[in-house]
Amino acid sequence: MKENLEFMKKHFVSDISAGLVVFLIALPLCLGISLASGAPLFSGIIAGIVGGIVVGFFSNSSINVSGPAASVALVIFTAIQTLGSFEAVLVAVILSGVFQIILGFLKAGTVAYFFPNAMIKGILASIGLVLILKQIPHAFGVDHVFEGIETFKNNDGTNTFSGIMKVFNEISYGATTITIVSLIILIGWDNPLFKKFKFFKFFPAALAAVIVSILLNEFFKASLPSFALDSSHLVKLPVADSFGDFFGFFQLPDFTAINNPEVISIALAITFIASLESLLSTEAGDKLDPYKRRTSTNRELKAQGIGNIVAGFIGGLPITAVIVRTTANVSSGGRTKTATITHGIIMLVCVASIPMLLNLIPLAALSAVLFVVGYKLTSIPIYKSVYKQGKKQFLPFIITILVVMFTDLITGILVGGAIAVFFILRDNYKNAYVTQEKVEEKDGTRTLKLAQETTFLNKADIMLYLDHLPKKSHLIIDGTDAKFVHHDIYEIIDEFKETAKYKDIKLEVVNLDRNLTEKFWRKQS
Repeated sequence: MKENLEFMKKHFVSDISAGLVVFLIALPLCLGISLASGAPLFSGIIAGIVGGIVVGFFSNSSINVSGPAASVALVIFTAIQTLGSFEAVLVAVILSGVFQIILGFLKAGTVAYFFPNAMIKGILASIGLVLILKQIPHAFGVDHVFEGIETFKNNDGTNTFSGIMKVFNEISYGATTITIVSLIILIGWDNPLFKKFKFFKFFPAALAAVIVSILLNEFFKASLPSFALDSSHLVKLPVADSFGDFFGFFQLPDFTAINNPEVISIALAITFIASLESLLSTEAGDKLDPYKRRTSTNRELKAQGIGNIVAGFIGGLPITAVIVRTTANVSSGGRTKTATITHGIIMLVCVASIPMLLNLIPLAALSAVLFVVGYKLTSIPIYKSVYKQGKKQFLPFIITILVVMFTDLITGILVGGAIAVFFILRDNYKNAYVTQEKVEEKDGTRTLKLAQETTFLNKADIMLYLDHLPKKSHLIIDGTDAKFVHHDIYEIIDEFKETAKYKDIKLEVVNLDRNLTEKFWRKQS
């Protein structure tokens, strides 16, 4: 505990800064998902607050950020039509939270360990591409489609690409100018020349871009009216006249709806989608973590369940862990759950106290922030790295990207996972894997000996074994007998090298040839 407190103290300033950046990104996303769900506008804000504070507190993830997700929006939209009121839907949200807690105790979270790495990388890269493509209209002042949509089809009848084409007919020079200036600030802020000064090191670049964008738009209003952005191009947050009105934004569930059998089916649908996205986001987030810490996925399910129960009781949308916000958190320097909780607290304080100021933020400035986040997820070196691993890694990776881009996130997860598993089952059905562990009595040294074929299907066993190693232990991973080792196993070992440093574990990897996989397939052919 003392070590954790010291670690949190070390990163406190950067965590607070990251929390502020995530808040700026999450605010319009929460509002947009409310619109897409056909729910009260404030319900997304409630989910964002609960996802930050409540889920952030109960989760043991250091970097995950939770909130409302576009993947559940269609379920909520349909549920409101089916049940007749949002208050009835809140009962289903509460039940979904109960189901998630049960799944956590049943240890269903270990399913996340079976997500192939190629699929996870594909999901991250596809989210980056979707972010960039979806933000292009906002960057040029075309704001008809709500923020945060992850599906190919937009809610106005267009799709990702036809929405971009509309830009040429409705371009706003004011929004374009704000986007360009914001991008210059965001990119220039990381210049080593500026990082010599403490101000540039600790003041968030995203906040600087937002402040400049507000001032720039106010200048347009005073001096260049044709460039000025009206309220349709700004953040649209509900404004309460008093604290009484503010608390009126919160809603209570209608428990009379519990007698409707449709409530159970809706709750199960929310449970499936929210749990799947949360587990995927958690696994992907752990890969983004510079310290390669491993999150307990079972505890994450419980934390998400508690969050959904709380959200349901006070009028919030369903909550999931969200890759976009988690990525923004890591990119902005978030290293402990302080950042996640801070983003929730800032959202609560700001929407209650300064909504009028927040409503001055141009969506174009936020699109610039998301451009930068998206590029970090889908940069060219990522594609080159996966391509070098061979077609059995690259095909699931690229197919996942294409499916997410032309359908939605959940379909991408299912299709990408199915493609990856197909390759694995086709190539590795002949031999079984048996973990062999030897512990020396003299000094307690552990030796993990890999069998002849170590496949993706053994990923969970190896990850759990490494996770349970005590601090300051000595581990030898021996590949003497190995003839085939799947790429995912190499990645687990590479990531554990960082964890070993963090946990003061002495790690030795012996007789493990990185070219084993390629040699194996040459022999087979």
